[in-house]
Amino acid sequence: MDKLAYIAMTGAKQIARAQAINSHNLANANTTGFRADLHDVQATPVEGPGFATRVNAVVDSAGWSSAHGALKTTGNPLDVAVSNGGWIAVQAPDGSEAYTKAGDLRVNALGQLITGTQLPVLGDTGPVAVPPNSGMTIGADGTISIIPLGQGAETAASVDRIKLVNPSADQLAKGKDGLMRLVDGAEASADASVSLTVGALETSNVNVVGSMVSMIELARQFELQVRMIDTANDNAKASASIMRMG
Repeated sequence: MDKLAYIAMTGAKQIARAQAINSHNLANANTTGFRADLHDVQATPVEGPGFATRVNAVVDSAGWSSAHGALKTTGNPLDVAVSNGGWIAVQAPDGSEAYTKAGDLRVNALGQLITGTQLPVLGDTGPVAVPPNSGMTIGADGTISIIPLGQGAETAASVDRIKLVNPSADQLAKGKDGLMRLVDGAEASADASVSLTVGALETSNVNVVGSMVSMIELARQFELQVRMIDTANDNAKASASIMRMG
């Protein structure tokens, strides 16, 4: 009976892990550019003395979903969506180069071009700095142009170009901060074939309906595991009672 209770307890723990991953995806269903986390279940033998008659189902991360999110038109000239499967290069909090689909850009008080989560956007030579201006536009190729203060539209000049990259999905790993990085720790090269759709954002690629269905299924599976633990406990009590009668 101890083995039954142990296996059921382990199953409940793994289901709780799967539910946590699923809940995290649902919580980010409205996060711009979010990429859903995936998980799978693997059969792992229970090690120990005796015959190998028990197997655990272990939940493990299976990477992230590379599916495209829907395009939402905003009309904001600083909102950009990356096309052709590309990514925007940003500077992560630890100073490393990372990649994101979140194109909700803005200029902070220091003149830095940043994302909605305050990450500096990288250009040709590092974080993009935008001089004081009376107008700013972002081109489809990532080129940033401004109209200097006190000048007319005819004086528009480019100040930098957003670094756009396009590594394959198997070259990227998703960090705990939600940012993508190259698996080998290197920095991706800029890719001129990547373009931007200005005035739009790519939404999260979380399948809300599918995630809700998974949440219900996982909740039922967790309940079943708890019932198995209760059954093992009841059986143990019944066996102990019979022994006392003998």
